[in-house]
Amino acid sequence: MSKVSENIVKAEEGEVFDIELEKDVLEANRKLAEKNRELLKDKAITAIDVMGSIGAGKTSLIANLVQLLRKNYRIAVFKGDLTTTIDAEIIKRYGVEVVAINTGKECHLDSNLVMKALQKLNLDAIDLLLIENVGNLICPAEFPLGSDRRVVVVSVTEGPYMVIKHPFIFMDADVVVINKADLAKAMQVDMHKLKNDVKKVNPEAKVVFTNCRSGEGVSAVSKALDL
Repeated sequence: MSKVSENIVKAEEGEVFDIELEKDVLEANRKLAEKNRELLKDKAITAIDVMGSIGAGKTSLIANLVQLLRKNYRIAVFKGDLTTTIDAEIIKRYGVEVVAINTGKECHLDSNLVMKALQKLNLDAIDLLLIENVGNLICPAEFPLGSDRRVVVVSVTEGPYMVIKHPFIFMDADVVVINKADLAKAMQVDMHKLKNDVKKVNPEAKVVFTNCRSGEGVSAVSKALDL
């Protein structure tokens, strides 16, 4: 396999859709997202958009899911980041195809960048695509990518009010992962209160507690995603 550094999608100047722009830009993103969705459906590929803050555990969750599911799925991973391929290289170690998407200074992936990244893959050779969004709890919510399901990862180290402070991103989530369960007591965070906060915002969301460092709860995440 080639190194991830040789397989990077980079945003060109003025290309990334910005959340501050007018509604027609959001509509353009939505239309491209639908094209992505149609392409993925045509290729029978299940796509999962994984969102969350920096350090919440998105990469660790994806690494665990890859290890759990690679015997049953042909997996590829898109790793969104501002400039580096550090986390992409971590995922690459598990023997799956990885495309790093560098957004430059933008705080989210958009459907155009995902469309470009899809062109880097042999879509006939995969059936599960895990997309790690840029670490942010605000911008990614506004930019669907064409995925089948959306996951939000939060950790107890972010404090007890993370859901209340950033409710919008949870409204469209299919699964919410509350990570670093082993640190809840030390951080004096009530995980069940966090779960209740999610349910108030989105009663349909499935909430799973995890410790992605040990792998605890990852199989439950897989089940919640119907994988």
